[in-house]
Amino acid sequence: MICQNDIASLKTDINEMVGQKIIVKGSLGRCKSFEKEATIEKAYPNIFVIKYEEDAGNVTYSYTDILTRTVEVDVFDGSGYSPLIPPIAEAKREQV
Repeated sequence: MICQNDIASLKTDINEMVGQKIIVKGSLGRCKSFEKEATIEKAYPNIFVIKYEEDAGNVTYSYTDILTRTVEVDVFDGSGYSPLIPPIAEAKREQV
């Protein structure tokens, strides 16, 4: 279940990462997936905008897309990429 606090926390995290490089992973259906490098362009109250490195267009995602794991975002931290939201198995271990 997604809490309002989770969304608020994610919004502040993404607001702080505007301009940072990320990798977006998602599903295209029927066993097809994608993984692309991008940059966070802007953050708004309900959505955020990214720009893929190889394409000229912008794409928008909602914060719930990340929380429901419709897309996964890995953030570049200077030396490598780390997940914005930890994998489910790690999150469950921390709660116990």
